[in-house]
Amino acid sequence: MEGYFWRFTDTASQRTLIALIGVQRSRRGTWALAGLGAHPGQFWCHEVLRQAKARRRGLGARSGTKFFGDDRRVVVDLGPDAQLDVTLSHLRPWPGNRPFGGSSWFQMVPGLNQYWHPWLLGGKATGTATIGDETWQLDGADVYGEKNWGKDGFPHSWWWGQAQGFAEPEACVAFAGGEVTAGPFHTNVTALVVRLPDGTLVRLGNPGTSPVRATITDDDWVLSGRSRTWQVEVQGHAPLADALVLPVPLVQEHLAAPGALEHLGGTMSVQVRRHGRLVWEGTSHLAGLEHGGLDRAVAEEQRRLA
Repeated sequence: MEGYFWRFTDTASQRTLIALIGVQRSRRGTWALAGLGAHPGQFWCHEVLRQAKARRRGLGARSGTKFFGDDRRVVVDLGPDAQLDVTLSHLRPWPGNRPFGGSSWFQMVPGLNQYWHPWLLGGKATGTATIGDETWQLDGADVYGEKNWGKDGFPHSWWWGQAQGFAEPEACVAFAGGEVTAGPFHTNVTALVVRLPDGTLVRLGNPGTSPVRATITDDDWVLSGRSRTWQVEVQGHAPLADALVLPVPLVQEHLAAPGALEHLGGTMSVQVRRHGRLVWEGTSHLAGLEHGGLDRAVAEEQRRLA
């Protein structure tokens, strides 16, 4: 699986929007799962696409006229009530002088079930979205982008969060954690990335040198990470009743199954200390927060339908 995810935060209108595509290569060929979601309104639309490909060089993927996304433009057409066409500019990509991405040295370990990299930590969008019977103007919205990939699709369980919309528009926070496996190797790891308003990038999550402790419940995401230099505390909150149930791809089956409880407008508070001194703190009420797991999300969906 090779997946791409863009998230747009429009602080002025208090709106967020996500666009995603996962390209899977199975024994029967290549296919994709594409989706478009928005807040407020708990809007979600997805489609299983029979033809798709990721870029051979660079970031991004496409599936015919249904979905195109790279580091300059994102176009989605999943029907007359689920469309997006934006261009990206003033990008703040992952620094080229950082030798590893979001997964740090785990990206050097071959054959893991999942890798994660937040390749775009800011920028501006220009364009429009059709959400239901509304047309949204997204000019000036902040943009975030990430990539995930691995040999087994999604892990058995995972947790994730991302936020912009702080008082300082240059700030960006993202984290991802879950079960990491490769043969007999098995562990839980959480990676945490903060782009401070002055552009400094803090990345924690190496088990030995900068571990991140994550406590995840139905409504709360609490993270604490520390290195010799940095200490980062994250508190996320969103009521379970407000969650969307998003699908995840079952690679070999060419199917999408309920797999993630997703919030598009949660609350995230962050504190960053350097050598014990507070250097930045902020709160966003437009955070994305996710708790994933096939068994858990299926049970939640069944409970709702009942």
